[in-house]
Amino acid sequence: MAVFTDIAVFIAFIIAVVFVGLYKSRGENGSEGYFLAGRGLSWWLIGISLIAANISTEQFVGMSGSASGISGLAIASYEWMAAITLVFVAFLFLPKFLKSGIYTVPQFLEYRFDALSRSVMSFMMVIVLVLVNITAVIYSGATVAETVFGSSEGLPFAIDLELSCWAIGIMAAIYVCAGGLKACAWADLLQGTALIVGGMLIAYFAFDAFASKPVAEIATTATFTPQALDSIKDAGTIEKFFFLNYDKLTMFMPADHSEIPWTALIIGLWIPNFYYWGFNQYIIQRTLGASSLAEGQKGIILAAGLKLIIPFIIVIPGIMAFNLYSNEQATAAQMDKKISTENANSCAIVYFDMLDSTKMTFDANKVVEVFKDAKGNNIFTVENIKTIYKKYLVDKKAGTLQKTRYTYDNGWAKANPKFKVLVDGWNKKYESNFNAEDAKKQALYGYKYDSAFGLLITKVLPDGFGLRGFIFAALLGAVVSSLAAMLNAASTIFTIDIYKKFIAKNASEKNMVLVGRIVVLIFAVIGCLVAPVLSNPNLGTIFVYIQEFQGFLSPGILAVFVFGMFSKKAPRFSGALGILTSPIVYGFLKLCYGDIAFLNRMAITFACSLAVMFILTLVKPLKQEVEMPENTSIDLSSSKSAKLGGLAVLAISVLLYIVFSGLFFTAPQI
Repeated sequence: MAVFTDIAVFIAFIIAVVFVGLYKSRGENGSEGYFLAGRGLSWWLIGISLIAANISTEQFVGMSGSASGISGLAIASYEWMAAITLVFVAFLFLPKFLKSGIYTVPQFLEYRFDALSRSVMSFMMVIVLVLVNITAVIYSGATVAETVFGSSEGLPFAIDLELSCWAIGIMAAIYVCAGGLKACAWADLLQGTALIVGGMLIAYFAFDAFASKPVAEIATTATFTPQALDSIKDAGTIEKFFFLNYDKLTMFMPADHSEIPWTALIIGLWIPNFYYWGFNQYIIQRTLGASSLAEGQKGIILAAGLKLIIPFIIVIPGIMAFNLYSNEQATAAQMDKKISTENANSCAIVYFDMLDSTKMTFDANKVVEVFKDAKGNNIFTVENIKTIYKKYLVDKKAGTLQKTRYTYDNGWAKANPKFKVLVDGWNKKYESNFNAEDAKKQALYGYKYDSAFGLLITKVLPDGFGLRGFIFAALLGAVVSSLAAMLNAASTIFTIDIYKKFIAKNASEKNMVLVGRIVVLIFAVIGCLVAPVLSNPNLGTIFVYIQEFQGFLSPGILAVFVFGMFSKKAPRFSGALGILTSPIVYGFLKLCYGDIAFLNRMAITFACSLAVMFILTLVKPLKQEVEMPENTSIDLSSSKSAKLGGLAVLAISVLLYIVFSGLFFTAPQI
């Protein structure tokens, strides 16, 4: 019965959101009305809409997954740095954008540089929006749907990943086709509020579940002696949480960390943040629809303030998900057939370590039965296993196993002391916290960290109150909202910067809106077809996937905009070359130096794009400054209250980094 209550609440919420969005957007038929909400959005609508468009399943699933995995609280830098970034966007970039009267970000490049720069950015942004952002949001939303309802009994049909992808994609396509940006903004008001409330509810119930679980049964990535665990058996919930997760409660990870090393905080992490909040069409499009500069600035600062609280309702519960449900995450990884022909050799080496450390006899026939592919067939033959084992013995004797041993799980084992104990020692004083067979499965298959949020919904929320339905509706509503924003942005860029520019220069307003709606449907279908591919565990967490592939685009675009805005001598042709430098350099680094953290690769790529533009400016500087167009129909007076709010956001951000610097939460001295 509980599942039907959840479904009823879910359906009612979705209907309400769609109704409000479409009702408020009625009459917006022109291109400015459809693509920019008639440039009439108020500050509170902009602020909530920015958060709702941003916070979706890629955060709730991807960010909580990274927090549950190897990144811990450090992944919160994406949020707290975003708060800082938004302050700069409000007062450095937005005035220039609104003054020029642009519809799309690539338009600004044509004004400052040339038509080629605009075209290069347009094509690249459409590709990334469709193949990275849209597909990732569809997949992450479908992952939650499958986790929450996939195993529910009594439903007339099975809810699997592919069905969920198509349901989400079609719903978003219909939504954005009908309403445009204004429909998105008003629907965001409901969904953004519901997301924050839902996140707070999950955080509350997660802490409640954590408080009731015995210390010895809580999984952590740190290693504790029995005496240390015994010392906190009667501790309060907060004290217990900080004690058991001290290694994850720092913003500064080691320099060789595979996802977010401390070095990335210097340059690398600023690049995706400034690109996303300042030059990403589906985000900045909301501020381009502001009724005045002051309204836009106040809306951005409201969003910045909300970003400061997001980690407390997404990241912290993500860490708790591993504490509470690591076995379930291991089972989910096993179900995904984590062992494949690509990583089986490394897994076999780990298995040999287990045999050796537990003094068990090597039996090639038994080992063969351990490793199966997705169809249940043996990956190895007996002769294969014997060959790998002989090499293992040689490498072990030579002391060269370390790197090979840990390649199968993206370096996770290297950063995880307890896992190292399990694999290399099986030390008896720690083994009491684990079921031996579960531990071996975890060692071989790793964990499906992206299941963290879905597990919290299914495990910690009480039955019978419709809470799962409400939270899932808010989350799926945010998926639809984010997809609508992305689809609207992709269709805006395609229609304004590609269709009208190259295909139909004299297209009417009605024709442009029609084309925009048609490409929305096309992009949605592409997203639904590609999204299930992201379930491949070799791609890592969905959050990392998004950031990794944004690296081909974001460093070059950021470099070109920053250099173009603040260098009056940069030649017009340098814009396109600066953008094209990005995929070339980043692709080379990924191919040849893939062990460098992607954020550091972004920093190197950003520096190379800047260097190219700097050299071109030295060789052939502009002789006459570029005259930008000026939109005289909008009030460009800055907001004093937004300035005060921006200063407060900056001060709180710095304080949070000090508190979670790693100086206050250290290894227990027991």
